[in-house]
Amino acid sequence: MADGKFWISALGLDIGLKRVGIAGCDGTGLIATGITTLKRSSFDRDVAFLRAIVQERGVQILVVGLPYSLDGELGAQARQVQKYASRLAAALSLPLEYADERLTSIEAEEMLKAEGIAPSQNKGAIDKKAAAIILQQWLDDRRQKPVDS
Repeated sequence: MADGKFWISALGLDIGLKRVGIAGCDGTGLIATGITTLKRSSFDRDVAFLRAIVQERGVQILVVGLPYSLDGELGAQARQVQKYASRLAAALSLPLEYADERLTSIEAEEMLKAEGIAPSQNKGAIDKKAAAIILQQWLDDRRQKPVDS
């Protein structure tokens, strides 16, 4: 709907070489929460794992954190994320949007420490929390954009 009150179900991903943090949003599109962490294996297994979540939650878009460098450039890691994310989006038949993920892992670690969780012993929790931060930023940005009239 053009009034901006219709929210789609989005899945936020924090893609790393070993793991993918996964987050989803509530039905109102206001709150992102971490769902789980996928330990990467073969691409087909990764897709099957994500497909089950997509179907269960009725996901309509993938939101992937893009690791810009601190000076705003896209480096080799960002290009790897783009390649993997593009393949995922195609395999899942979903549109793809990127969100700036600079410093989200550090923010996630700080949040876990505040919750009394030792980040060094739970890398998956960091990835899941980072995915929630990425998706929350995307939801907040989307809500603040003016709606075309």
